[in-house]
Amino acid sequence: MTPHLTTHILDAATGTPAPAVDVTLSAASGPVIARATTDRDGRAGLGPELLESGDYSLTFATGAYFAARGIASFYPHVTVTFTVEVADDGTSRHYHVPLLLSPFAYSTYRGS
Repeated sequence: MTPHLTTHILDAATGTPAPAVDVTLSAASGPVIARATTDRDGRAGLGPELLESGDYSLTFATGAYFAARGIASFYPHVTVTFTVEVADDGTSRHYHVPLLLSPFAYSTYRGS
């Protein structure tokens, strides 16, 4: 089973994937749906095969990632909130939420 949602974290300061980052997927109403840790390529899949329509948040434990490397950083965690859409026939395209990360900045976008 492939999760409906995946992520990939790139450490922009080093130009390498960010392994061992804890990531939490939550519904907008608060309940945690899934937890994962990025693999050595900085990737993780979260959640069920299909998420319901609605708003969700991914929270990345960025402070712990940098602390483990002895690097000072500004953001203890990064939370990205996004909307999942499911068609009337129950289908939905895959959601990929990448994070480009450095100790004092981050960016994200709707991946494919």
